[in-house]
Amino acid sequence: MHLDPCEAIYDKPLLYEKGWNKKLNYVIAIAKDGTYDVTKRYTRKWHEVLSRRTMLTEPSQSSLLADITKECRRGFSSQLLSIIEARDMEENQQLERSLHSEDDESLSLPGRRSGNEQWRKSRSEIGSDNLSSSDCPVRLCVDEHVTKIYNAFRPVLHQFIEEELTKAEAVEVLGITKGILLDLRSSPFKSRRASIDSVLNNSKFQKLLPSFHSLLDALSLEKKASTDGRVEICLVGNPVVTSLALPVVLDALDDMVHNLNKCENYGKDMFLLPLLRLNRLHSGSVVASAEELPLGIVTSAFDGTQISKWEEPNGAKGCWIVYRTVDNKRFELMAYELMSANDAPERDPMDWILEGSNDEGVSWQVLDKQTAQFFENRFQRKTYMINSASFPSNLFRFRFLAVKDIHSTSRLQIGSIDLYAKTL
Repeated sequence: MHLDPCEAIYDKPLLYEKGWNKKLNYVIAIAKDGTYDVTKRYTRKWHEVLSRRTMLTEPSQSSLLADITKECRRGFSSQLLSIIEARDMEENQQLERSLHSEDDESLSLPGRRSGNEQWRKSRSEIGSDNLSSSDCPVRLCVDEHVTKIYNAFRPVLHQFIEEELTKAEAVEVLGITKGILLDLRSSPFKSRRASIDSVLNNSKFQKLLPSFHSLLDALSLEKKASTDGRVEICLVGNPVVTSLALPVVLDALDDMVHNLNKCENYGKDMFLLPLLRLNRLHSGSVVASAEELPLGIVTSAFDGTQISKWEEPNGAKGCWIVYRTVDNKRFELMAYELMSANDAPERDPMDWILEGSNDEGVSWQVLDKQTAQFFENRFQRKTYMINSASFPSNLFRFRFLAVKDIHSTSRLQIGSIDLYAKTL
């Protein structure tokens, strides 16, 4: 039995190779009935280990340990020797089987926890799971506007039901809204404005216009009526906020139209994901195993737009991303969404694990695990509900284990990641 009292861990023999990133040579177990070479239990890289075992030949080592064991067992009864030898045989068979077992990529093992941090870093034992082990900087997500936009669709959807709009009428209203926003996007940066007189002739849109107040507010826009009776949507706040928010809301409108058209229970499913995206986490910090500069940085996965993506240059066979909540506030996740990027479907994530931690990453709780996931289209969103037991966390980690085609690419890429809490 593996036992490390300093780390408070037992029965995790791969801790040193997989967690601490150590290169083992010899692991010898000592007991009152003998000495045993148990190195094979502590590695999944036996051939690499074997090349480093140069203190003496393998037959010489086996002979030496056998002599010590024989001396330890001197005086044992024949019955006891028979039991111990049968156990030895079974143990050896288990060791050989473990060499040929596949490495469990979902196994999460920490770096070294005992000892001064600088000392652990100097020994390269900090582990790949540690937030400080990445060469990437910790980046702040500037995405509060994304959450505000998603939340602002709630009164709009409520009004669709209140006014008894058909699905076709709801899609028409969203199309009119998109047209107004496109006009605003093409207007001058510091004085954005667009007339809505022509669309106010649509009675459905006119009735629904008050429900768009929260959405306009999230975009730093407002509705104004001039003295001559003309009605415009114009800039009211920081033009930078509007510039950041317009691409987000345009993509969100496209997603909503797509999801409405797919919705089989129109009305009943209006206030559920993926149509309504409430309580999205925002303004956290994020770090990843690696990123592609300048356009594929890790915060690109949290900016709410289709035009950007996070790229991990060597992530095809494994990489990670860790999200820390703002002010370290703990949240229970209800669901999350991943979106495929603009190109290269072979780079899409296929297998991954989502974990949560509330002790600075010392331990992780598996929240969700997915295998053999495929994105049929570009910019496709997939929604995953969290079905595991409640676990309030302030750190969330995705461990991506493989991409769609590991033979044709070394990269992983993701268009967006959205985390949804039960409450904010």
